[in-house]
Amino acid sequence: MSEQMPGNGRLLTAREAGLVTCTHCAKVWPMGTPECPRCGKALVSRDERALSRVWAWWLAGLICYVPANIFPMLETTYLGTTSGNSIVGGAILLAQHGAIPVALVILIASVLIPVTKFVAVAYLAVSVRHGWPSDQLKQTQLYEFVEFIGRWSMIDVFVVAVLAGLVQLSSIMAIHPGPAAVNFALSVIFTMFSAQSFDSRTIWDNIAEESAEEPAAAPVADHSKDIHS
Repeated sequence: MSEQMPGNGRLLTAREAGLVTCTHCAKVWPMGTPECPRCGKALVSRDERALSRVWAWWLAGLICYVPANIFPMLETTYLGTTSGNSIVGGAILLAQHGAIPVALVILIASVLIPVTKFVAVAYLAVSVRHGWPSDQLKQTQLYEFVEFIGRWSMIDVFVVAVLAGLVQLSSIMAIHPGPAAVNFALSVIFTMFSAQSFDSRTIWDNIAEESAEEPAAAPVADHSKDIHS
């Protein structure tokens, strides 16, 4: 993303070098290229509306995540009696029946991962917006981590779909997705859109600002002539 300039030691970013990166295939092209010759995606050096979309999707995901943890995720009908449990309530019930590993998987996939994504995306957006001094490499790794774990947030929805399809014993017992299942799925989708809307290239824009603020090193005087004089 950056390289050391000869002479003054200032970091040179790809943007300052006249290059633009394709956000779809990560290929680097000269600035001014209208679209990526490899994948055909339009090339833009910086998306000015990226942060607005990040916050819009982030807020929509957060709004859906609240009812996803309040309403039942799974509704079980047994001999005419219907009962439901929320995500945390279902995990606690499983733990009480000895299925602690399954309960941990549900808590990690349905609580820990979504909350981590909300916090990480918000931190990246705020740090880029306000230009907080930080380690750009670690921020990029955090963004890639958020992108990686996003796909595992659907485990709970997948379990509900499998159970609803398999456990249908006429009037004796039936399992149906609860209202929280739709909200949770929407929350996961919205947070994925929020993370994908973030322009990770803006993380490295702070390098130029930080390098410009650093005072230039004073030239070392040559005293060799004074010694021999």
